[in-house]
Amino acid sequence: MAGRRRLQDRLAVLGGARPDLLEAAPGARPRFAALGGVLLSTGGLAVASAAFALHMALGVWWPFALVLGLGWGAVVVNLDRMLLVGMAHDASLKRNLALAVPRVGLALVLGVVVATPLTLQVFHKEIDAEITVMQAEAADAYRQSLEADARFAGLDELQQRVTQEQDVVATGGQADPALAAVQTELTARQQAYDAALATQRDLEARAQCELDGTCGTGEAGTGTAYVQARAAADAQAAVVASARAELDDATAAAADAESRSADLAAAALATDSAELNRLTAELDRLQAAFDATNEGSGGILLRLEALDRLSDRNATLAAAKFMLSLLFMCVEILPVLMKVLLNFGPPTAYDRLAALRDGGDVEIEQLQQQSRRTVAEAKEELLVMAEQERLDRQKAAIRTRHLAAMAQAQADAEEAARPPAPRPAPPVEEPGRPLWDTGPIRLARSAARTIRPSRRPGNRVPA
Repeated sequence: MAGRRRLQDRLAVLGGARPDLLEAAPGARPRFAALGGVLLSTGGLAVASAAFALHMALGVWWPFALVLGLGWGAVVVNLDRMLLVGMAHDASLKRNLALAVPRVGLALVLGVVVATPLTLQVFHKEIDAEITVMQAEAADAYRQSLEADARFAGLDELQQRVTQEQDVVATGGQADPALAAVQTELTARQQAYDAALATQRDLEARAQCELDGTCGTGEAGTGTAYVQARAAADAQAAVVASARAELDDATAAAADAESRSADLAAAALATDSAELNRLTAELDRLQAAFDATNEGSGGILLRLEALDRLSDRNATLAAAKFMLSLLFMCVEILPVLMKVLLNFGPPTAYDRLAALRDGGDVEIEQLQQQSRRTVAEAKEELLVMAEQERLDRQKAAIRTRHLAAMAQAQADAEEAARPPAPRPAPPVEEPGRPLWDTGPIRLARSAARTIRPSRRPGNRVPA
């Protein structure tokens, strides 16, 4: 029982209760303990949501993601607790609404933030399949954009030209389309030579069979028919020789043209192949870079887009997504919503005790403040009196010195106005008086006695 009581007290404090008031109003302990439990539930959802979000967005290792998720859960619990503690019971409906609306709005924002990663994790299999389709579509679209790029606009023509040049080089120039006329001429000469040669052979055969008597007149020997056949065969031999010469000329011309064409194609093939390799390598590099980025782009934003596409095509999935998100958001705003509903009811014993304790604390603080103010005023008065006394003493001393100075000045003026005493005549030395004569000494002593009474102590000027 003691352990259960301690657990309830801790949950109640988490829910915004004051321990001193719980001792006076123990009936409020279950209510605040329930609020604390709801706060822990929202914190647990926040921990799972943050861990899923970090793993999906950044690929963070699961244990480390859970540690960071615990930090985010503590932040959410602290925010929710702040919303609860800041909503004291108030009998005014308007003030309750004014307090509830911004807090419920903030709780709703937190609910959306917490519910989004959890919803994505629930539908992760469907989302992964849709992301594969989206990545393939993005790769095809990027490939088409590269093919339409001005840098690679002539790549197909260059590929065809390189293929044709390779054929020309491989066939020694015979595959060059530019040599069609020369090859047609060679073919015509070959056909003419073949026809002339065939005619010559036919005529030779006739002449031979006339000689043998196996054809023609049927008479063997060198008769008139044989002579005519021989003459025709000899004439055709000249035609064959002429056709042969023309064929040789056409063959030599075609060979020269094919050789030049092969040389030109080989030179062009080196340049075109290098350019083709450069453009192909650049195209492959860009495509590979995009593919690498595209394949690793399975973050939250892409997953949200995939979920939206699935929702647009599948009404059942859209309804399930909406209800699941609503559930997570309701769990998140539940503490604030419960506090708002409790505030709309009559004040409980805990609420009345809290108001009394707060009012007493305010009165005590006011009394202490008044006491501190009275003590401070008394101290200030003492300081003023002490300072006034010091100033009075300084004024008296200054006045005394001033009177003494005035008396001294008056005495000095009186002494200056008194007539000077007559000075005695200097002694006349008598001739023949000895040095030890005391006559002048006597005169000096008498003069001193005459002057001494004029220097009284009261006439001295103070140093």
